[in-house]
Amino acid sequence: MSMTMQAEISPQDSAGQYLSFSLGGEEYGVDILKVQEIKGWEPVRPLPDTPDHIKGVLDLRGIIVPVIDLRLRFGFSGVAYTPTTVTIVLRVQAGERVQTVGIVVDNVSDVLDVATDSIRQSPDLGGRIDTRYIQGMVTLEGRMVVLLDTDRLLDPDELDRLG
Repeated sequence: MSMTMQAEISPQDSAGQYLSFSLGGEEYGVDILKVQEIKGWEPVRPLPDTPDHIKGVLDLRGIIVPVIDLRLRFGFSGVAYTPTTVTIVLRVQAGERVQTVGIVVDNVSDVLDVATDSIRQSPDLGGRIDTRYIQGMVTLEGRMVVLLDTDRLLDPDELDRLG
């Protein structure tokens, strides 16, 4: 299933600029056009009976935004938030509607210019390993960056299935 879903996004569709960030020493990127803003970490309002990776909600100028700890979402161990911890506020397409979602990451690195021919498909890790949230991978200046499909990763129905 993961290979079929991933095949829908070709490297040509993925080229452009990406905001890179770190989680546990690994580097990831999200499409810069999806980024609404970057905020320093501030406590959020917890919600009852939600999975651990959903930290709560914040009020962003009158819009209630769910906040997801991406470390926990990926199954990594949690860490104490530091002064470099940030919330990246993203606009994601969820079916017919656009939703604003925040993701908590260790730190933001920079904006990457990614050429079409530099994007590689993620490796086939078998049907039991879920790679459908990965648009592709790119190596820039000796570092490998995993490009994420935030629309799939942060789809409310998918988040609900995880909980």
